[in-house]
Amino acid sequence: MRKIKTLGALKASAYNSKNIKDELRDNLISKLQKKEPLFEGVIGYDNTVIPQIQRAILARHNINLLGLRGQAKTRIARSMVQLLDEYIPVVEGSEINDDPIQPLSRFAKDRLEEMGDEMPIAWLRRDERFFEKLATPDVTVADLIGDIDPIKASNLKLSYADDRVIHFGMIPRANRCIFVINELPDLQARIQVSLFNILQEGDLQIRGYKLRLPLDVQFIFTANPEDYTNRGSIVTPLKDRIGSQILTHYPKDIATAKIITQQEAKLSDTQREAISIPVMAFDLIEMIGFEARRSEYIDSKSGVSARMSITALESAVSSAELRMFQANSKSTLLRLSDFAGLIPAITGKVELVYEGEQEGSEEVALMLISDATKTLFNSYFPSIPKLQRTDDNGPYKELIDWFVAGNQLELLDTDSENEYKAKLNSVTPFDELISKYCSDQKDTDEVYFLKELVLWGLSAYDKLSRKPYDGGNQFKDIVGNILNDLQG
Repeated sequence: MRKIKTLGALKASAYNSKNIKDELRDNLISKLQKKEPLFEGVIGYDNTVIPQIQRAILARHNINLLGLRGQAKTRIARSMVQLLDEYIPVVEGSEINDDPIQPLSRFAKDRLEEMGDEMPIAWLRRDERFFEKLATPDVTVADLIGDIDPIKASNLKLSYADDRVIHFGMIPRANRCIFVINELPDLQARIQVSLFNILQEGDLQIRGYKLRLPLDVQFIFTANPEDYTNRGSIVTPLKDRIGSQILTHYPKDIATAKIITQQEAKLSDTQREAISIPVMAFDLIEMIGFEARRSEYIDSKSGVSARMSITALESAVSSAELRMFQANSKSTLLRLSDFAGLIPAITGKVELVYEGEQEGSEEVALMLISDATKTLFNSYFPSIPKLQRTDDNGPYKELIDWFVAGNQLELLDTDSENEYKAKLNSVTPFDELISKYCSDQKDTDEVYFLKELVLWGLSAYDKLSRKPYDGGNQFKDIVGNILNDLQG
């Protein structure tokens, strides 16, 4: 088809002109019938969001994706390009991608009248048919719809009432394309009003001049919930003109969240080869996100983006990598102590209910890591009841007694791999505990992360003392630590 260069040849080819909504619908039906994948890279929406999007496309609706930050709204919008035809014909030189069979603009109509079947055509690729605009308070009607161009009027010696002096904005230039407006509530109300006629009647109003131009655009809007942004809202008549409003959500389980994080995290091949990441580390990172979403200290209306888990994984790996370079080593295990490097990745991704000093968000980040550690600890080992006799340490008695006997453990960031493993192996009560509850891990490198998890878990439940300091962590008997503090 792309070899066709004139309108006459296009007509002879039996080309069937269709609007973009029918185009999306037909291609969706074709993919569904062929069982081809849809919205690749979008995880966790198979039974919720994606079926709703499919129904909206079949219904030929404009779509509003409503959800908190980091819920793949923009990714979904961009992936809809794959439902477009690979190429479509346009009138060569047209600003608004005129259909050669049904031209809209004065330019295309004049060219048709002048040249007839010899009118040249060009071909537009599907990836050129996607337009995106971030809504900000400074966006104007001229940006989106267009304005009168006085220079063009002067050069052509035309009146301002002539449609040939119009400088088209982004939406007319997106004719026969997908047009996405991100963060729709941030668009001023008067700008939203300017979209009414485009969505419903296809009229353009520019500086009081009405231009009948039935644009063929698939609109996709994204928005955070109105009660969160406080910067604006979607005006009711505009919502009425948007066919489908689809609610997005965060991953509902750890397994789904892990797939998303590992898919999106930007880890180099060198990092993947040199740094061994325990499965438990992936779990712990996702648990931090889940803890954040239900934390009373974090504003739930703002949400906790999936980007937090992604940047947390990147930060944890980078912490291990830095330690590896400093030790002049070629490989390393990701340690639980590396999670101290997650704090900058967390503090910038959460909004506190009561925003205070910078130290406040850091304390919340440490608390989230501690809570997530407890949750992970309880998934591998027996939980520790809140009401328990001080002398009753259950399955952890032998391990705690090892510290009560005056032993202590210092895990330093500067420890080599051999030193790190030797220190953990020196705590002999670990062996029985892990053999009893995690026997499948005892002969793998994962066991060292597991041993650290026990130490961190017991310290989170106030069974051991963990004293963090620059360069590492010290674990010792909690009672002896209190007595030393009193003596000091």
